[in-house]
This record gives sequence, structure tokens and C-alpha cells, in this order.
Amino acid sequence: MDEFEDRSSAGRLLAAKLARLNLPDPVVLALPRGGVPVGFEIAQALNAPLDLLLVRKVGVPSQPELAAAAVVDGERADIVFNDEVMSLVGLTREALEPFASRELEEIERRREIYLSNRESVSTSGHTVIVVDDGIATGTTMQAALKALARRRPMRLVLAVPVAPADRVRSLSALVDHVVCLLTPDSFFGIGEYYRDFHQLSDSEVIAYLDASHARTSQSGDIRFLR
Repeated sequence: MDEFEDRSSAGRLLAAKLARLNLPDPVVLALPRGGVPVGFEIAQALNAPLDLLLVRKVGVPSQPELAAAAVVDGERADIVFNDEVMSLVGLTREALEPFASRELEEIERRREIYLSNRESVSTSGHTVIVVDDGIATGTTMQAALKALARRRPMRLVLAVPVAPADRVRSLSALVDHVVCLLTPDSFFGIGEYYRDFHQLSDSEVIAYLDASHARTSQSGDIRFLR
């Protein structure tokens, strides 16, 4: 296997591997938008709740593309500072906090759009499975995993269909287990490993989340209709 049909098929392949781990009390957190179809399949296979993990970069004020920190959503918001960058540009945490607050407001806006103010799924004491459709640089995922580790999960698992081999090695130090189906040494972009890698719309994301919420709220098996 050197590519996936689409994100849903990649999610089913990941789910099969995760099921063999017999992870206790799993909770699936997907990075939108691309991680949501992957996470939906995993949550369905493991009979686990699905929630979003919303992460926003906080750029250096004079160089917005240079990440000085990241804000990570959840039961409570976490700010993960990049002390190396902040030292390089002479920024203090206090000076950066107003910019982090703006990104937190954007996170709250997106959560309201996607989840209609439904409460975040609790992660404390659960096996937390963090899912995306792939990893390129790993910067966003690194911040997310560091923030989640502070929330005292029983176990922290990273599950992605594809990521560069060196990124998998570096991120594995932040989690208890990594499941990654493809780890190419030569990596040019996540999309090259999917036949269908279309940009998901907000309505597609909401449909996946609503279907997963309905499944966990009712008895019986409710599947998303493609």
C-alpha cells in the first residue's frame, strides 16, 4: 500500500490497527478539517466519542508566520509557548498573551460553528487518540500533544495515516503509542498519498460530528450516510 482511496478508508485502516491494541476508555480528538473523516471511522469502530481538537498558531507580531506559541482548545484552553522563538525575537509570555487571547476567541467561534456549543469531551482518565489526515512539519501536532499531556490522560495515542519517518520519531517521545500506516523517508505533501484529497467543507465536518454525536447519544448503531 502506497496511497489511500480517501480519508474515510484511511480511517478504517487505522481503526483496525487501533482495535488490536484494546485501548481502555478511548476518546477520539480530530484536528479539523481533514482529520474529522479519519477520526469518525476510528470513533465508530472503537465505540468512542468524537470531539474536535482546535489548535491555533500564535505568530510573532512582526512576523505572523513565525510561531511563538499555540493555543489548544479543550475542557480548558492551553497555551504552549515556543521559548526558543520567543527568546530569539525578545518576546515575553506577558507580551504574547493578548495575541493568544485573540486566537482563543477564534477557536471558540469555530467550536460554536462546528459543535453548536456542545460541551467538550472529557479527556482526564481516558485513552486519548489524537487524529489527523497526515502530518507534514508536525509543529501544530507537537503543540497539541504537549497541551493534552497536561490534562492527565490515562494514555495518549497519536494516529495518522501518513507522516515523514523523522516526524514520527520526534513525536513518539510525546505519546505512549503511535500508529502511522505510511512513513516515507521522501515526503512532499500529505495529498500525494490520497486519490481523493478534496478540501472538506464546514457542512461535511458538521455532518460527521452530528452523526457521531447521535451514535453516542442513542442506543443502536448510527452510521454516516455518504
